[in-house]
Amino acid sequence: MLKYFITICICFMLGANLQAQDNYEIQVYGSETVEKGSTMLELHSNFTFDGSKTVADGVLPTNHVFHETIEITHGWTPWFETGFYFFNTIGSDGRTGYVGSHIRPRVAVPESWKWPVGVSLSLEFGFQKVQYAANTSSLEIRPIVDKRWGKWYVSVNPTLEQSFKGPDQNLGLIFSPNIKGSYDVSKVVSLGLEYYGSTGPFFSYYPIQEEQHQLFIATDLNFNPNWEFNAGYGFGLTDSADKSIFKIILGRRF
Repeated sequence: MLKYFITICICFMLGANLQAQDNYEIQVYGSETVEKGSTMLELHSNFTFDGSKTVADGVLPTNHVFHETIEITHGWTPWFETGFYFFNTIGSDGRTGYVGSHIRPRVAVPESWKWPVGVSLSLEFGFQKVQYAANTSSLEIRPIVDKRWGKWYVSVNPTLEQSFKGPDQNLGLIFSPNIKGSYDVSKVVSLGLEYYGSTGPFFSYYPIQEEQHQLFIATDLNFNPNWEFNAGYGFGLTDSADKSIFKIILGRRF
C-alpha cells in the first residue's frame, strides 16, 4: 500500500505546475459529509516560519504570519452539506486583518449505493482582499475520492481552480491536486503524508521552480467521534512555495 501511495504522489508532482497556493485552509478532504442536522465548527490555524518576504503583485508577504480560518459546515441531508469560511491573518507591518469569505456546497454518493470508494464533489466560491490574494474572486471544483483498507487510508482531491478577477482570470482551469495517505498506528493516532500542489493551465505548465509543491508530515487524533484534530509540519519543494509551515485543525460537531 505504501508503494502505491508514493507512486501516486510522484505522478501528481511531476504533472503539476503551481502558480499560487492559499495557506488559509491546508486540508485534504475526505468524502464523507456532515451528518444531517449536525453542524461542524472548525478552526484552521497555521504559522509560516519561512515564507515570502517581499510584496509580489501587490500581495503582502507570508513570512512569520498566522492564518486563522473559521469554518462552519451544516449537514442538510445524508449526502448534502454547506460550508462557510471566514479567512483572517495576523502579522506585523499591516498584515493583520480580515481576508475574505467563501461558501462551499458539497454532495456525496450515498453509502446505500455501496460504491467501492467514497466519492463527493465540493464547489467553493468566494472573494479575497487584493492585498492578500492577487486573484480576488475564484471558484474551486474539488472532486474527492477516498478509500480505507484496514489501517490504511488514501484520499485524492484532483482540484480545479478558476479565477474570475485577477491575473489568472484568462488562464482557464488550473490543476491543484491534493493527496493524503495515512496509517492507524493505534485506535487513536494516525500518521501520514499530505501533498499540496497547484498548476498553470492545462497543457501550458510553468517551469518547475515557478510551481508550488508542499509536503506535510501529519497526524490525526481520533479520541472522540464529535471532535476532529489534525496537525502537521510542511515544507516547500520548489522556490515558489513557502518553505516551512506548521498547521493545526481543531473541529467540534454539534
